[in-house]
Amino acid sequence: MQKISFYKYQGAGNDFVLLDNRDGSFSNFSISQITKLCDRHFGVGSDGLIFINHSENLDFEMDFYNPDGSKSFCGNGARCATAFYSYLVQKKGEFRFLAHDGIHSVFFHSEEQIRLKMADVEQIKVLNDNCFELNTGSPHYVHFTTDIGSIDVQSEGSKVRYSEHYKEQGINVNFVEILKSDLIAIRTYERGVENETLACGTGITAAVLSYAKNVKLSGLHRIKVKAKGGDLLVEFQKDEFSFKNIYLEGPAEFVFKGEVYV
Repeated sequence: MQKISFYKYQGAGNDFVLLDNRDGSFSNFSISQITKLCDRHFGVGSDGLIFINHSENLDFEMDFYNPDGSKSFCGNGARCATAFYSYLVQKKGEFRFLAHDGIHSVFFHSEEQIRLKMADVEQIKVLNDNCFELNTGSPHYVHFTTDIGSIDVQSEGSKVRYSEHYKEQGINVNFVEILKSDLIAIRTYERGVENETLACGTGITAAVLSYAKNVKLSGLHRIKVKAKGGDLLVEFQKDEFSFKNIYLEGPAEFVFKGEVYV
């Protein structure tokens, strides 16, 4: 076993363990070590583990793992990774980093509001009047409903995630309620966590874009989103064929640092 130093950050209640791997010292981490660190009973406990890796041409690489060891992109995790990298290099401003779904730009001026550029989205699959499927760095199922506070997200989300169509690859399941023309509420069941989380950045983005498609928005819009863990905002530009200039805005806050044996 070895003793390692870790940092804990959270973005709207989505919490992550972060490791500074710019020197490659954690590159031989096993999946079992990752899952143990994320375990809330036998490890540190988190919704994911993020390695900050060295990058030759960009500021850093974000290597994200879900608690079950699977990989994906994570919007809240990306903001936390940026806040951690800013701390490591003692610099603020614009950064560019490589993630699971490609290169992202992010604008960091304070932990209270970080502006992350998401990948363009060209395709949203309409399943019915209330349900949509799309990929915003991770695959998402978006279901519009009313009174999301009464939904058993663990039960209803797992039914979709483990349904015949999705069980092999998995999918994140979002329950969304429209509150105003520029305000929606969301609860999310995340694959890899296999439970409801307090927020999901890619899910929030997917919900906003699905809402925009459903009500036929075009042009530039900023939609506010209420998650269980806090408020976020999604800005996007909708043209005839796709969504571009998509930004996810929200907090990323340092929680604590510590040491653990793995």
